Amino acid sequence: MDNFTSQAQLRVEQVNLFTKLKSNHQGYPILQDISFQVFPGERIAIAGVTGAGKTSLLRLINRLSEPTSGKIYLENQEYSQIPTIQLRQRVTLVLQESKLLGMTVQQALEYPLVLRMLPKQTIQQRVSHWMEQLRIPDDWLGKTELQLSSGQRQLVAIARALIIQPKILLLDEPTSALDRGTASHLIQILIQLAQTQQTTILMVNHQLDLSQMFCTRILHLHQGQLLADKSNSEVDLASLQASLIQAEVQAAEEWI
Repeated sequence: MDNFTSQAQLRVEQVNLFTKLKSNHQGYPILQDISFQVFPGERIAIAGVTGAGKTSLLRLINRLSEPTSGKIYLENQEYSQIPTIQLRQRVTLVLQESKLLGMTVQQALEYPLVLRMLPKQTIQQRVSHWMEQLRIPDDWLGKTELQLSSGQRQLVAIARALIIQPKILLLDEPTSALDRGTASHLIQILIQLAQTQQTTILMVNHQLDLSQMFCTRILHLHQGQLLADKSNSEVDLASLQASLIQAEVQAAEEWI
């Protein structure tokens, strides 16, 4: 292992993911030979059309799924050697449709810190901090999931993840249900978090202009393969947008 590789916070090495068939034989490929490295404080956007494997990749990194082959390392420790609960405290995933599991907003925000048995004052401070940062009003605290809009649930789920203070934050379409102003504010908060706390963030987002505003790197997935891994400055946003539109059209035509 060279010195550059040893400094990587996260390494994905030749990962393949296939669907499972009832016969236990290898099924269809979801991700094929994916390899990349991530360093502390990087802000990575994952681009690709629907079905490209973006969410599947985030699930692997959070260990909600296991690769068919290949390995993932966190700070040079292979994933299988890290207890799952400990891993997810360090590598936290916010799904596009996150649930509050029957809790009120206040209960949902406090719950992960209560599990860690942190002092009540610390819990209150963290909750108040992220509510203020994300502009979550106090009158949401007593509301349940059914009383919140999809955008409001998204913000609460993101706040719940940030309260944990993960080393790596995985976000699946975090702005999909937010209005433009709230989405832009969230992006600025995430940039500040990466810069000041060295939190590493990988984000799937179909809004390429927001992705480019946010990221230092863009990973472009297509049909489960990593087509490109480029720095923000190397990416031609118009060309990427055109290629994604073309891929969407081709995928639609295949179903006709």
